[in-house]
Amino acid sequence: MSTPHNSAKPGDFAKTVLMPGDPLRAAFIAETFLESPHLVNNVRGIQGYTGSYKGVPVSVMASGMGMPSIGIYSHELYSLYGVENIMRIGSAGAISEKLKLRDVVAGQGACTNSNFARQYGLPGTFAPIADFTLLETAVSAAREMGVEMPVGNLLSSDTFYDASKSSMKWAQMGVLAVEMEAAALYMTAAYLGKRALAICSISDSIVTGEELSAEERQTTFTTMMKIALETAVKMQDK
Repeated sequence: MSTPHNSAKPGDFAKTVLMPGDPLRAAFIAETFLESPHLVNNVRGIQGYTGSYKGVPVSVMASGMGMPSIGIYSHELYSLYGVENIMRIGSAGAISEKLKLRDVVAGQGACTNSNFARQYGLPGTFAPIADFTLLETAVSAAREMGVEMPVGNLLSSDTFYDASKSSMKWAQMGVLAVEMEAAALYMTAAYLGKRALAICSISDSIVTGEELSAEERQTTFTTMMKIALETAVKMQDK
């Protein structure tokens, strides 16, 4: 069952996996929120853990940076390890002036400048969207926590240092924030008949120039983490 990227055994992963980009954030979530977490994969230092939250089995594993990376890990989790739900819980840069640092947003859709969809040989342009059940459940969980979580389009970019500086053009189309993984996750889930959702915390603002430090990104995005964990509990019987 092991792959070049995952040494876990069958049954090591729960039905729902939370995927931050940063392995250290995966470890933080496991050690802070999960009961009896145990390491199930550490190939390339990616750090995958399984434990329980409020009695419900939950796994957390890093995705690395970018669409190729999350494309590999999500495909293997869905197709080889029986995972049904993957929630990306990562950072994003605000391109909407309505968003502030540490706001949490949910990606109903994920625009992209990537050619990831070309592999499917489609005769047109695919629109990557979140699974509605996961999205509706996460919105409900956030509301119960008293958190206002904007829902809308994200931009999944293949470039962090964007020479074209085109992010704000996407903002004119109502896109909320830019990140680097959601579109590939949504496409992989669609192709394999699984569920996916991206919930992101705003780590910086392209509008104002504000940004959080690497340490703050790693340890202070707890609202996003709790929304995802509560969603995992609610999804247990869905």
